[in-house]
Amino acid sequence: MPAPHDGRARAPRDAHRGQPTLRDVAERAGVSAMTASRVLRDDPRVLPTTRARVRAAADALGYRPNEVARSLRLGRGTGLVGLVVTNLANPFYSRLALGVDSVVGEHRLKTVIGNTGQDLDAERELVADLVARRVDGIIAVPAGADQRHLATAVADGVPVVLASRPPEGFAADCVLVDDFGGARAATARLLERGHRRIGFLGSPPAVHTGTERLRGYAAALAEAGLAVDARLVRQGQTEPRQATRAAAELLALPEPPTALFCSNNRNTIGAFRAIRDAGAGSGGGAGVALAGFDDFELADALGLPLTLVAYDSDELGRAAGRLLADRLHDPAAPTEPRQIVVPTSLVEYGR
Repeated sequence: MPAPHDGRARAPRDAHRGQPTLRDVAERAGVSAMTASRVLRDDPRVLPTTRARVRAAADALGYRPNEVARSLRLGRGTGLVGLVVTNLANPFYSRLALGVDSVVGEHRLKTVIGNTGQDLDAERELVADLVARRVDGIIAVPAGADQRHLATAVADGVPVVLASRPPEGFAADCVLVDDFGGARAATARLLERGHRRIGFLGSPPAVHTGTERLRGYAAALAEAGLAVDARLVRQGQTEPRQATRAAAELLALPEPPTALFCSNNRNTIGAFRAIRDAGAGSGGGAGVALAGFDDFELADALGLPLTLVAYDSDELGRAAGRLLADRLHDPAAPTEPRQIVVPTSLVEYGR
């Protein structure tokens, strides 16, 4: 039934006021807000001519219903999944996000990504905000070992899946990479080539992946009868420029390493720049060998022999997405937390 008209001309809707509302659609179509709502909910009780008029008005205004509010009114979830990562500048996280999104999208869920910058306080605030916004679940790459805020989210009824880090102090599903095995294999490859002074460039010690990859590096040395030389270890680099400085320090030692193992792609890129700047590997330098964790795009274009630990970061995200989807939609999913380990392999470039 058309909305009553009081005879006064209506002012045109201000395009700068914000998103069009249901009332705007109703006014344009000449119906009540209730009728417009019924049309947009596909209520069969509305006449076809009225439905056509309302939908034409909605299209003309660019109106989109607030699905979050509607879901909450109906007692359903928001249809949103929070993805918490530490460094969006790292290509690893874009692949992880694509993997997550491809799976949760199959369940009609949308991914909301938040970046913590490896800052624990920022992570706490982000997780609290996601919980307050009623996300259906959270997939997180924690910045450190203090995960009490994630435990609180679980206690509040929000399913949490960890990626690339195990849970600390609470029970949750997680997807890990074989950090220890990959680092041991890459270091062993350098040892097989005759290197005995192998430097290590790694993440902050509080990060699980950095700790496990240092442990794998140390294990390979021990298996060759060598001890870790603390003078050849640099930890805490999260960006290539920091890794370049750390690698340059190692290469400037009176007894420099003949090879470097880097615990992630950011350190590998930084180490490559230091080797290049020192003239090593170009025929006029010391020929420092380079190995690193994480394969990355254009690694084959660096012009330096390079050994990398490769794994499927998309699959890491897909596996995390599947675990979360099971928690949300599969009543038959195991109640006990599950752990998935993504395998690694070595790839060689420039040889």
